[in-house]
Amino acid sequence: MTYAEETSAGVFIHPTAVVDAGAKIGEGTKIWHFTHVMSGARIGEDCTIGQNVFIGGDVVIGSNVKIQNNVSVYEGVILEDDVFCGPSMVFTNVDRPRSAFPIDHAQYLKTIVKRGATIGANATIVCGHTIGEHAFIGAGSVVTKDVPAYAIVYGNPARIRGWACECGRPLEFKNDVAVCKACGREYQKEGKEKVCRVD
Repeated sequence: MTYAEETSAGVFIHPTAVVDAGAKIGEGTKIWHFTHVMSGARIGEDCTIGQNVFIGGDVVIGSNVKIQNNVSVYEGVILEDDVFCGPSMVFTNVDRPRSAFPIDHAQYLKTIVKRGATIGANATIVCGHTIGEHAFIGAGSVVTKDVPAYAIVYGNPARIRGWACECGRPLEFKNDVAVCKACGREYQKEGKEKVCRVD
């Protein structure tokens, strides 16, 4: 599909982008230069897909997702609503790749990025893990295990360095309770690796 062909209301596809037949794109989504969306991919509403992005077949992307330039979202990756993928960050889908011993697509490991999570520029997400809701992955990090909701992680391998509010501001806990100084949301810490929002 080119920019002028079969675009639903409110969908923008740059003339240099390639969207294969069978891909589904929600209203209000913008797909920029030199991007390739394969057949079977499902992209929600109001997403921004940057320059030189690859989206594999059967990838599921929620609504209001922002994928910056030079990101490949391979089969097996699920991005929930409001996820941010920074420039040149990396997903994988095979944990022990061998060129001489390819594996079947059914064996790809799933990577799930939960609602509202942020992945910084040049970070690598090793497949088979879940990034929790509103987690914040620092630039250049290598994620080798699940990341809890609201956690700020960075480094190689990435480790928990703090906790972030849904709005992105770091939280300061006192007696296992934090109130965001920017938006007033409240949080409760439960053990070393669990934070919950207090409604």
